[in-house]
Amino acid sequence: MFKFKKANNLKIGKPMINIKRFHHVAYRCKDAKETVDWYQNHLNMELTVAIAENEVPSTKAPDPYMHIFLDAGMGNVLAFFEIPNSPEMGRDENTPQWVQHIALEVENENALVSAKEALQQKGVDVLGPVNHGVFKSIYFFDPNGHRLELAANTGTPEQFKELKSVASDMVEEWSKTKVAPTHAAWLHQNND
Repeated sequence: MFKFKKANNLKIGKPMINIKRFHHVAYRCKDAKETVDWYQNHLNMELTVAIAENEVPSTKAPDPYMHIFLDAGMGNVLAFFEIPNSPEMGRDENTPQWVQHIALEVENENALVSAKEALQQKGVDVLGPVNHGVFKSIYFFDPNGHRLELAANTGTPEQFKELKSVASDMVEEWSKTKVAPTHAAWLHQNND
């Protein structure tokens, strides 16, 4: 599908790596049990695997950890590490809190509104829905301080096709100007 140019003027060809999907995405957590309970009770995610070691397999560092894997639906896995011998976890203070987040898709706008109500009933502070033109989102935080987004697609196939057709031009322009390109300004016109 994608082609790339190899170094030293080699022929253009197909990439050798063909990704199927995310195997898992891993973050740190403060407490593995609290994290499992929260994701089960708030987002209906099932714990599928727990791995604990006293030594890191890849580095051989003597650093005990608990690695938990949660079913995020359709083969997607959200994982966490509890690493008790490391300094208390924080976040990247040089990056705004809204930037780093985990976005999960729900079926439709009704499911999004229902999710917001269910989360609020459980005492979670929820922002949104926010209209992004081709999807709407709500935002909240897990007990570890990770920002979560639930999103419902609202765009048409034509809109997504248009966004894809201008994506490379937008990135190219941004790389030169660091000013937001207007190729897809229509996304934010007449939003709720």
